[in-house]
Amino acid sequence: MSYLGLNTTTDDHAAKASPADVRRKNRQLIFRLLFPTNQYSRAELGRRTGLSRVAVSDVVGRMLEEGLLRETGQAPSGGKGKRGTLLSIDIDRLRIISIDLTQEHLLHGAVTNLLGQPLRHAEVTLNTGSFVSVDVIIELIEKMLGMSDGEVIGIGVASPGVVDNGVVRSSTMRGWNNLDLSTPIAEHFGLEVNVSNYDATAAMLTERFFGQGGPNMLFVRIERGIGSAILLSDTPVIGELHAAGELGHISIDLDGPLCPCGKHGCLETMISGTALKKQLSAADVEQHQGILARAGRYLGQALAMPVGLLDMADVCVYGQPNIINATFIGAAQQYLDAATSSSFHKHTVIRRCECGPDITVQGEAIAVVFQHLAK
Repeated sequence: MSYLGLNTTTDDHAAKASPADVRRKNRQLIFRLLFPTNQYSRAELGRRTGLSRVAVSDVVGRMLEEGLLRETGQAPSGGKGKRGTLLSIDIDRLRIISIDLTQEHLLHGAVTNLLGQPLRHAEVTLNTGSFVSVDVIIELIEKMLGMSDGEVIGIGVASPGVVDNGVVRSSTMRGWNNLDLSTPIAEHFGLEVNVSNYDATAAMLTERFFGQGGPNMLFVRIERGIGSAILLSDTPVIGELHAAGELGHISIDLDGPLCPCGKHGCLETMISGTALKKQLSAADVEQHQGILARAGRYLGQALAMPVGLLDMADVCVYGQPNIINATFIGAAQQYLDAATSSSFHKHTVIRRCECGPDITVQGEAIAVVFQHLAK
């Protein structure tokens, strides 16, 4: 299994790497095996990674000193000999600042532990149409740093739009074009900064590690807009221009309503949370389920091609439960089944994400942790 370049088996080319590279790789191996809530002894870590007892002891010792791991008790007795000491992720010492910029009227910040679990929150309320500057984001981060009860190892920012190496190339929601978020934040605080490509990627990480998601998943987020993220063999698919997952701007009706992107009938104009709320508020109650069923069919239509191309068996949809309900999911499933069923394609299940409202800040914090391990 791998995630963001982390493998849980040793690398055949490790002998060609420098000692520092080997230690970093071994640290990633051990952390990934324990993340998020596993407990193993040093001997068990050696068996699972193929590392020598000396190598495991060296890496674990360093990780204990860093605050990445902690000793949690004695392993069960396996017969003769001394029982080993169990190790787990240390959630008490190190902290991450995670910022969610994807809500229209709100900037949300959280101080989290190494599992991405929020410990403290802060918010900045925005007026409709107000421009969000980097200075406003820095002020929120400064507030979060003052609330932290541990050493902060990094800052994560979940941004709407297309992000390329910390630069927001385009965000219709925020009115940003080629805005560098990473550099000024990193220079101001002297900390590692990770800026994620839209909130769907961050949310997908929470679903992967704390929800029902597996190593292969198509994650769809339906709120003010529509974003999606793809996980293949525990590796997020980013795309050549860092725009993978732009499901919301696939046109499903060339004669449909005009989208701000310039095309007609984009999925986002048809079934985003904002669009559906308008449709539902203008309709009689008895028409609501029909509107949601039609929206579900549109989603199934948009999903058919990527599901078929990627042979994807798991589609997870996140959104408000009164919109992403049984009617919506059922209609999407029915359309997708009709469009993709074959003797050589495994049945794809569309399901609703059950993670809570902190899904974005938790996932962004997880991304920061893995970035920290790779340095």
